[in-house]
Amino acid sequence: MASGPIGDYVARGGEKLAAALDYFRVDPHGKRCCDLGSHVGGFVDCLLGRGASRVYSVDTAYGLLAWKLRRRPSVVVMERTNAMHCKLAEPVEIVTIDVGWTRQANVLPNVKNLIAPDAVVITLIKPHYEAPRGLLKGGVLPDEEVDGVVENVIDGVVALGWEVRGRVDSPLRGHGGNREVFALLARPRL
Repeated sequence: MASGPIGDYVARGGEKLAAALDYFRVDPHGKRCCDLGSHVGGFVDCLLGRGASRVYSVDTAYGLLAWKLRRRPSVVVMERTNAMHCKLAEPVEIVTIDVGWTRQANVLPNVKNLIAPDAVVITLIKPHYEAPRGLLKGGVLPDEEVDGVVENVIDGVVALGWEVRGRVDSPLRGHGGNREVFALLARPRL
């Protein structure tokens, strides 16, 4: 499914992240950021629009990041790179995550290696990818199942040592109308 420009951003993810940044009161202005699972670059576009000084754009795909973003000197394009194993040239202060098929429990262990001490992580939990397949109805997780799946994901995040500072539903639904939830995380305790 192709993603064209949506609102002020190259993809609808920008609108999703903008709402989460506002809700969590996270200001990317002047900060080094990393977006894991950039795809077309909605999150990257949003971070740059909010004044991020640098954004590492990490995705396993090649050639998907929008041209207007890849040509900006403040964007470090890291294609064909897996979020579970990537390394950055410097610690970042904000990490955003939208990794689709990869479960939070698989991507978050490496994130702690990417961040500065006071960094925050804003991750988009996609319950339809985290849920047991038996709960899905034609690829869609029924709304009544979402909260239970999100609770299990949050429990797993906490078990990995992360502090969960808040969560909020995404203002836009995901593929097939699936409900998605943002969580704000702080660095794991050592």
